[in-house]
Amino acid sequence: MNASDPVDVAEVAKSKAASNDVALNEKVPVIDEMTIDSAPQQGVTYVDGDESLDKTAPTIDELANLRRVSGKIPWSAYTIAFVELCERFSYYGTTAVFVNFIQRPLPEGSTTGALVAGSSDWSNGTPGALGMGQQASTGLTLFNSFWSYIMPLAGAWVADQYWGRFRTIFSSIACALVGHTILIVSAIPQVIASPNGSIAAFTIGLVIMGVGTGGFKSNISPLIAEQYRETKPYVSTLPSGERVIVDPAATVARIYLYFYLMINVGSLTGQIAMVYAERYVGFWLSYLLPTAMFCLCPTVLFLCRNKYYLTPPSGSIYPKAFKLWSLAMKGHWTLNPVRWFRKSETNIWDNVKPSVLGANKPAWMDFDDAWVDEVRRGLLACRVFLWYPLYWLAYNQMLNNLTSQAATMKLGGVPNDIINNLNPFALIIFIPIFDQIVYPGLRKMGFNFTPLKRIAAGFCMAGSGMIVAAVTQHYIYKLGPCGDQANYCLEVKGEYTNISVWIQALTYILGGISEILASVTSLEYAYTKAPKNMRSLVQAVALFMNAISSAIGQAFVGLSVDPLLVWNYTLVALLAFIGGAGFWATNYKLDREEDAMNMLPDSQMGNREVVDEERK
Repeated sequence: MNASDPVDVAEVAKSKAASNDVALNEKVPVIDEMTIDSAPQQGVTYVDGDESLDKTAPTIDELANLRRVSGKIPWSAYTIAFVELCERFSYYGTTAVFVNFIQRPLPEGSTTGALVAGSSDWSNGTPGALGMGQQASTGLTLFNSFWSYIMPLAGAWVADQYWGRFRTIFSSIACALVGHTILIVSAIPQVIASPNGSIAAFTIGLVIMGVGTGGFKSNISPLIAEQYRETKPYVSTLPSGERVIVDPAATVARIYLYFYLMINVGSLTGQIAMVYAERYVGFWLSYLLPTAMFCLCPTVLFLCRNKYYLTPPSGSIYPKAFKLWSLAMKGHWTLNPVRWFRKSETNIWDNVKPSVLGANKPAWMDFDDAWVDEVRRGLLACRVFLWYPLYWLAYNQMLNNLTSQAATMKLGGVPNDIINNLNPFALIIFIPIFDQIVYPGLRKMGFNFTPLKRIAAGFCMAGSGMIVAAVTQHYIYKLGPCGDQANYCLEVKGEYTNISVWIQALTYILGGISEILASVTSLEYAYTKAPKNMRSLVQAVALFMNAISSAIGQAFVGLSVDPLLVWNYTLVALLAFIGGAGFWATNYKLDREEDAMNMLPDSQMGNREVVDEERK
């Protein structure tokens, strides 16, 4: 794929502030140069989003000097954020207990997996059910992650081409509810008594739930941002008399920051509640309560269905995009990496624009020049995401190995699988701090923290978290009663290393900050760079990187045992740093085009009217 050619719009000079990274109280650094063609037409009045208001496009001088603010987020977006909260409560509440359910054996005297009151291991014991070991739990949790993040591709295809996002989300919820129900069955005491039957039902439930989760995730993220209807910046006057630029890119960035905040509110409450449910009642309750919470999702969506802005499916849009890319690449295919690199510096997209082809354009080319630029921009976004598997490799350690690590430490009555809630807790605290303090502070110092710079920094933070995990594991081996056989010590002798489990806090906090920088920005980048009629697909490609990471993680399962866990965390940390360096080395030129790509003219292909039929 060759997607690195310059954007075919009029020249946009380097800007010192990315247009989608502007806070409410910041002055925009002066833009050195900007041609009239690439900026909004000076002084033009247009109607956009709210048709009751006329909006005046900013002049070049206003773009350079007026303060940029985010627009008002519509109330319908908050209802979608609540739906996401409920879905994440159900998903993370369920998956939070997977490790113990698979890895740990039934506590003595228990039939549900919960700890038995009065037992000797009440303070530092862990719930369990199947007793299949750490490698089995790591393998199955990685499979769950892989499956849940490969299915968004199917969900995006159905939504963009056939059903639309709203219908696809509804169907995905129904599918996920079936999977949740089967998980409940797998945890009934009578089924747990037959481990083979329980693990069979559990695996089937995972597969079905993953189909629903994938269809939901690839469509809910674009749906919430689409509720904000503005697409171009315009000048507005505040009650104080100050004239400002209302910037849609800044609004979308803020929407996704707080969308991610709601994700973590849901995951935090779900994980904490279900961990205590497994500890004191049993796994069946840990699967039942999330299912009940999930039922709120279709209820809210149905009640608000007539209030949402919905993008209709576009039919055969994917084949057209593929044909366009193939036509652009014609004569440029080569297996020689040197020639490929040289050709990537040439503009292959100008030659396939309808205005250039004229009467020679093929019959399937029923779009305008602007859509060619949008497709090229979407391909660039997909290329940006190719480094993400190395980032998610570090993140996924929090879902399996770090939970197992916690069990070998001094718990002091705290469930081992509740410590990882420090990650969403850190996100809930730090998202407002980054939005109100960190990002504005960096801009005041003159540092242009563009999306691609944020992502590269996120890789480094993830690697730092894994370094802390490796050091922690080293001291578990060094100070433990059984040396480097910490899990044997816990499972056979009931002994643990006398190190407080709260030492893991730094790993989870660093991981949370890395998510703000890398994961939140990926949502924003996928939405702002995708063609309007392919937003679900580009979002699915971003999510698909999680699946690739889980597949890579399967190769590390052999390291998920004592005495190799120090090497596991060290290698993952190294790969995160390599990923960050490789990401920046391959995308730093693209970082210079940020403003130009955000200001591409709208194509007629992606500006179709919303149809009522989709929400019926």
